Formats: sequence, C-alpha cells, structure tokens
Amino acid sequence: MKLHLKIWRQPGKDHPGKFEAYGLEGLNPNMSFLEMMDVLNDRLTREGKEPVAFEHDCREGICGSCAMAINGEPHGPNDGATTCQVYLRSFKDGETLTVEPWRARAFPVLKDLVTDRSAFDRVMQAGGFISVNTGQAPDANAMPIGKEVAEQAFDAAHCIGCGACVAACRNGSAMLFVAAKVSHLGLLPQGQPERKQRVQRMVEAMDAAGFGNCSNQYACEAVCPKKISADWIARMNRDYALSVAQKL
Repeated sequence: MKLHLKIWRQPGKDHPGKFEAYGLEGLNPNMSFLEMMDVLNDRLTREGKEPVAFEHDCREGICGSCAMAINGEPHGPNDGATTCQVYLRSFKDGETLTVEPWRARAFPVLKDLVTDRSAFDRVMQAGGFISVNTGQAPDANAMPIGKEVAEQAFDAAHCIGCGACVAACRNGSAMLFVAAKVSHLGLLPQGQPERKQRVQRMVEAMDAAGFGNCSNQYACEAVCPKKISADWIARMNRDYALSVAQKL
C-alpha cells in the first residue's frame, strides 16, 4: 500500500510551521495510523533527519494522547475511534493525507503534531475532584447508588480528555469536556456537597484558559471518540445557572 503524506512540521511554539510532503510505500493495510508514523520516523532517523513529534501512550483508545487531525477530521475518518484505532485500510491506496495538530487557541502547538493541552489539567484542578478526609477508604457498598444514576455517571466518565471536541468546534469550545467531568461527579451522591462550587470553578477555569463558547453546532459530539452526548452541556448549563442564582 502506498500513501502520500502532508505533515505539519513546526520546530517549536515560537517558530513558524509548514507542511512537508513524504511518500511511503509497502505499507500493510492492517497497520494502525501510529504504526505508519513509526515507519516514517524510522526512515527519517536512518536518513539523519528530525523525526515527526507526536504523542502516544496506550495505543488502545484509552489515554487520548494521540491527538492529531487527518484530512481535517480530529482522530481521522473512523466513527468512535481515536487516531491509534484508525487503520490504513480506512484509506485508499495512493491517497494523500494531510496530518496536522489540534487547531485551537487554548492548545498551542509545542512541536510538529504535539500541542499543549495543560488547559484541561487546570480545569480539572479547579474542581474535577471530590474532597474527602484522609483515612481508611470507605466500603464499596456503604453508599448504594441506583442503576440508572450509576449508568449515567459512567456514560459521562467515558470522556478521555483527548481534546477532539475542542479541535472540531469552530469556537474552540471545551464545553463537552467540562460538562462530562462536571456531570460525572455531580450525578454521584459523593459529589453533591461540592456540586455548586465545582461547576462554577470549572467553568471559570475553562473561560480563563481561553476556550470559546458553545454555539450548538454539535461538531464536538460528532467527533468524540467515546461518543459523549452534547446533552451533558445542557445539564452543566442548568447546574451553573442554579449555582449562580443561589449565590446572588
């Protein structure tokens, strides 16, 4: 299998970048996209050239670090899949693929396909947790949780924080990510004591990080590899409005 690649190369965050063209032949259609990137980097290294910087960790669709856009689509053309779960059989032999990093003001490019997504960390540090007294862990069954509530919390908790929602949004909004994290904790009884403060602090941290506002285009939901529903955004907006109203 043969592919033509146009990959964004940028030596650093304070340097301009550009697309560079590469050609690869003899590829196995069953290779993952990241394995193909490994093949390219191996060739570049043997040629004494700088390999393409890109993030990866688990390569199982769990960590969310393989953040790159393929032909303008975050994570590539496959539905409900991260980049590491995209295989070359998804493309045509001889096809030209444009590969670039997430494009969002809150995610500045560090090098090549690597972006700084620490803005998500700051949002989580603002309220994405449940405060508990230290000591012995409570028994797992000490606080019964209904099946419906537990399933809803798990649905929201599926978010892996990859940032595809931000990259797809025309406003660079992180509303889907923040809504999933707020809702996951806000649904559980353990998260109720801090529910009001949590949504306020996380939304404020989101705004401070430079993310845009939601304009209900649903591009975030369409590209999310874990199929997080945009319905969570409505839930977060309700919680935020109620918390602000009670604070006044």
